[in-house]
Parts: sequence; structure tokens; C-alpha cells
Amino acid sequence: MLEIIILAAGEGKRMKSARPKVLQTVGGRPMLERLVDTAKALAPDRIHVVIGAGGDQVQEALAGLDLVWAEQRERLGTGHAAMQALPAVDPEARVLVLPGDMPLVRPSTLARLLKSDADLTVLSFIAEDPTGYGRILRDGDAVRGIREEKDASDEERAIDEVNSGVLAAGAADLAAWLERVGADNAQGEYYLTDCVELAADDGRDVDAVIAGDAGELMGANDRVQMAVLERVFQQRARRSLMEQGAALADPDSVQVRGEIDVGRDVFIDVNVVLQGRIRLGDGVQLGAGSVLVDCELAAGTVVHPYCVLEGAKTTGACSVGPFARLRPGTELAEDVKIGNFVETKNARMSQGAKASHLAYVGDAEVGPAANLGAGTITCNYDGVNKHRTVIGAGAFIGSNSSLVAPVEIGAEATVGAGSVISGEAPAGQLTLSRARQRTIPDWKRPRKKNRD
Repeated sequence: MLEIIILAAGEGKRMKSARPKVLQTVGGRPMLERLVDTAKALAPDRIHVVIGAGGDQVQEALAGLDLVWAEQRERLGTGHAAMQALPAVDPEARVLVLPGDMPLVRPSTLARLLKSDADLTVLSFIAEDPTGYGRILRDGDAVRGIREEKDASDEERAIDEVNSGVLAAGAADLAAWLERVGADNAQGEYYLTDCVELAADDGRDVDAVIAGDAGELMGANDRVQMAVLERVFQQRARRSLMEQGAALADPDSVQVRGEIDVGRDVFIDVNVVLQGRIRLGDGVQLGAGSVLVDCELAAGTVVHPYCVLEGAKTTGACSVGPFARLRPGTELAEDVKIGNFVETKNARMSQGAKASHLAYVGDAEVGPAANLGAGTITCNYDGVNKHRTVIGAGAFIGSNSSLVAPVEIGAEATVGAGSVISGEAPAGQLTLSRARQRTIPDWKRPRKKNRD
């Protein structure tokens, strides 16, 4: 039986933020949310989260997840925090304790820790700069304790094997050791790490598993350290894209802020931002400066430079942009063309339909091979309700036309340029609504009077 305790009560004052530290984002998601996903990959019986300052925000952010909450009302250290969760843990369970600001740790690393048969096991790593970390104290290969930096001697501070904050032990054993932990240290706190020395003094088997990648064990206490975490995450995410089959013109310029699946021969140009849940089919091309949020693009889709796509879906190879904006509910079929300065929302464009430039298509159903001229607008909002426009197959909408919904344009209908259409445009016929042009003779443009 495995139960996991995540220590997420830190206020994070050095973040200078109204949000708790564990809700600061890495790769577009809160650190704690990423860690919970990792914990779930280990298939534990329960996951306990210890919260403190800003606990309401944390619970709201992770609402809907199957978590057991515990509150640390006083900030008395990591040992005290773990004690708040232990009463709800099965005494027969093995407990894995994780710091809440460790979003990059891999399930495989934690699984390797859990394979240890020791009575108490910690996860350590070799630090290039161990400043700020608790040092692993060994007697030969045997672990005899962890010394926090503020309590360490000069000799101990020279040790480069450091504590990650991850610990595994039997629940009953951990509770017994924590009962014996004191606060006689520089911080005046109850350290979870003191359990290591207590276990060693009891003659119990204590192990430290050294992680191969120190980057995945980093935490963050301020904005500078958050930037380091973000850089590590981005490097990992970009590598994953390339391993899946994507070509990145300049990997360092691509920003990944979600979960991205890509097919073969996907091309991602410079300064592209990928956010949320995104799926890119084989051969998709993303132009420079484009931003995608929660999109699914079918194989062969080409997004030209400087487009913004949010909640958009393509079901066949089509062309978008440059400088286009696709908003939620947009669905484009094969051979659709959305050109420059076109905005769509809650619109379905059927096969071969075109809106090549300067158009707004909202709450609309556009039939196959329909053509929307420059300046076409679907007037879908009456100030209270949204209404739908239906444009039939092969319809031709002349430039600078306004279609006042609810309205239907028949198949093969033509709407004359500059028209305002508020009633049905019959199939196969020309419909226009245009004031008669006239010239007023002897008209003179008003001129300002000369004040001199």
C-alpha cells in the first residue's frame, strides 16, 4: 500500500505574489498540479496535500481531483507539516513525502526510490552549487543524517550530495520518528530530515538514492528560481517535440505551455507559443510568431505567420493566415482558406470555403466552396443574444457585405458588394441591398473660415 503526502503549505513570500507558491506556473500549469499528475502515475492509494496560507486558493485550483486535504495552521517546519497529514494515513502504508514545489520530477525517478528496501529512503542528487540545500551525511556508504545548511559546519557545507526533500518510509515508523523530532536548530522548526538521523541511531536501514538528473529535483522560492525551472521545463518539452517528429527552426524561441502531441514532419518556426492541449497532425506547419491554445490541426494544415488560434479545429489540410484569428468553436474542413485579418468564432467552414481577407465570421455555417469577399461581416449579436448565419454551398458574398443574423444565404446565391442582407437570399439568384448612386450638382465642400 502506498500513500503520498505533498507538502504545499509554503506561503512563498519571496515570490511577491498574491498566489501561493505552489500555484506559480511552470510550462503554463501550476507547479502543484504537475506534481499531482506525477504522483498519480505511481498509482498510490491516496494522495494527501498539506496546505497553509492561501489554502482556499490551492483547493479551488485543484478542485475535482481526488485529494485528501490537511491544514498546517502554524509554519513550524516540514516535519510539523507532515504530521498534519499522517493521522489520515493508514499506519500499514508506505509513505512517500514530496515537496510541493518540485514540478519536474519524473515518475520513473520516484519509482526507483520506491524500489529501495530500506526502512527510510531519501532522494538525493549531486549539486554543482549545494548552497541552500541540506547535506547528506554518510559514514562510508551508510547514510547517518541530513544537515541543513544553517546548522552545518564548514566541513559539512563542502559536501556536494544534497537532499531533494523527497523521503519514503513506513507510516507508523515515520510518525514515531516525528514524535521525537525537536526544534533545537537555527530555524526553530521541526525538520522532516531529522528523521534520517533518528532512524540511523535506531539501527534502522537508511538509504539515499542519487538521482541522475539534478534538474528534475529543483524547487523554487523566488521569481529568479522560477525562471530557472521554466528554462529546464522548456528544454525538456522542446526535446520531446523533436523526438516525436517535429522540426523546430529555432528551438530556444519556441514556448511550450501545455501538453503537445505532434505527428511526423511537423514544422514549427521561430517564436511560436503552444499552450494548453494541442494536437498537430503529420506535416502541419506553424508560421513564425503564431500562438496556439487548445487546438487540434489535421495533417497538412498550414498556419502562416502571426496567427492566433484558440479552441480551433481543422479536419483536413487547409490554410490559415497570415495575421488570422480563430476563436473557440471554429472548425475548418479540407481546402478551406482563411486569409489575412480574418476572424472566426463558433463557425464551421465546409470543404473548399474561403474567407481570404478582412472578414468576420461568427456563429456561422459556411457551405462547401462558398466564397466570402473582403469586408464580409456576419452580424451575429443583437446586444443580448447570438444568432446564426447559414451560407449555402457555392454562394458568393460580395465585398463589404453585412449579413444580419438570423439569415440564410442559399446555395449558389450571389450577394452584391456593399449589401446589408437581413432576409433570405434565394439560391442561385443575385440579391443586393444598395442605395442608388447619385451625384449632387453644384455641391461644394465646407471650408473653414479664415480668421485673419
